[in-house]
Parts: sequence; structure tokens; C-alpha cells
Amino acid sequence: MRRDNRKQNKKKTNDNILTYCMLAATILVVAIIWVMNYLGKKEESNKYANLGNNKLNTITNTSGNIASTSTEIGKSVNEVINSNATTNNVSTNSTTTNQTTSVTNKTATNKFAKNANTTNEVSTPKTTTETKSVEKNNELSFIKPIEGEISKDFAKDHLIYSDTLKEWTSHLGIDIKANENSDVVSVESGTIKSIKNDPRYGVTITIEHNDGFQSIYSNLQTSEMVVEGEQVDKGQVIATIGNTASFESKDESHLHFELLKDLTQVNPNEYIK
Repeated sequence: MRRDNRKQNKKKTNDNILTYCMLAATILVVAIIWVMNYLGKKEESNKYANLGNNKLNTITNTSGNIASTSTEIGKSVNEVINSNATTNNVSTNSTTTNQTTSVTNKTATNKFAKNANTTNEVSTPKTTTETKSVEKNNELSFIKPIEGEISKDFAKDHLIYSDTLKEWTSHLGIDIKANENSDVVSVESGTIKSIKNDPRYGVTITIEHNDGFQSIYSNLQTSEMVVEGEQVDKGQVIATIGNTASFESKDESHLHFELLKDLTQVNPNEYIK
């Protein structure tokens, strides 16, 4: 009896399990079918959307072409020809106007250029004359700084004896005899470059001239008659003779005079007239 009950219970249990499995399989099949239908509808919807966009673009392009050609609709053949002819005439007239303006400007430019050349040709002789006049005025002509005999000559390449130093030495200027307090003048127009008390040659004035020339006046009595930077004329009194040169204190009363060209001592006798 118990064995039969066990068999029935086991069979009942197996039947229940089989029923549940079939039910689960059915539900799974239904779910798969639903998912496939959903995906298919979505793909078809996207397809229709893309097709609608393409049609819209086609309609827009067609409308643009229609708009571009609408200006000719309703016109006869003659009207279209006349319209094109008018446009061409306007373009031709514009080109002709530009060409005429170009010719006019070119003519005016040539006219002004010709007048400018004529002006230059007329003014050239005047400029040349003025240049020659300036060059002539810039020519230097040195005069004597003071009247008197030369007591000691220029000696750059050889030695002469100095009574003051008691030795043979060079002499880069000339000594001109003159009494104390005698006037000393500028040998040429120029600018007072410096006024100083040189330890060897006493009160000394240097004047700067054109063409790289400088004149130096030493053994002077005073330096108060001119100031540095002052413009002086040829023959203008700049100082008086003194006895301030320690290197030539035992020589006769004189002016020690030097002339430089481009900062190099030259023989004054070759330039003074």
C-alpha cells in the first residue's frame, strides 16, 4: 500500500515539473517573438524617416532651381534678348568709361611728369651755381697770427737745440717774435674749441676751422678775450702775447703757433700767406 502511494506521489511530482517546464518554454518563445517584432518595427520606422529627409532635400533643391529660373518666366523671347542686350550695353559702357578714365589719368600723369622734369631742368643750373659759390666760400686762406720774424722754425723730422731745456728736441710749431701785450689774431674764421693753461706752453687757445684744420696759439698773456664755443672771424683779436710757456721761458718774447690738419701737426709756413 505504501509502495503504491509513493509511486503516485512521484508520478504527480514529475507531472508538475513537466508542466512548469512547458509553461516556461512557452513564455520564453512568446518573449522572443515580441522582441523580434519590436526590433523590426523600429528598423522600418527609421527607414521611413530617412526616406522622408531625402524627399525633403530633393524638394528644397528643386525649389531653389525653380526660384533661379523664375525671373525668365512670363517673358517673351524678344524681352529676354533685349534684357541681355541692355546688360551687355551697361557692361560695355562701364568698360569704356574705365578705359577713358585710365587714358585721362595717364595723360594727366604724363603732363605733371613733364612739368616736373621741366622744373628740374630749369632749377639745375641754379643749384650748380649755388654749390660752386659755397665751395668757393669754404676755401681757407690763413693769415699771420702776428707780425714778426720767425725765431724758431718748424722741426718735426729733425731736432733743434732748446736754450730752456738745454737739450736737442723737436719743435712742432713756429715761434714768431713779438713784444709782450701785442695782439694775436685768428688766422682764419672758426670756433674756439678750448682755452687752457698748458703746463709746457702756458696759456693756450685752440680754434677749430673747416676741412679738419685747427690752429693753436700758446705763450699768451690772457684768456679772457674769448670763450669756448665762440665763433670768431679771420683777423679777430683773441689774446695778447705773454711769457707763460715754461718750456720756452728763456727764449725771446714770442708767440708759439701750431697748425694741425686732421689732428696732425703740419708746417704753418706752407699754409700762411
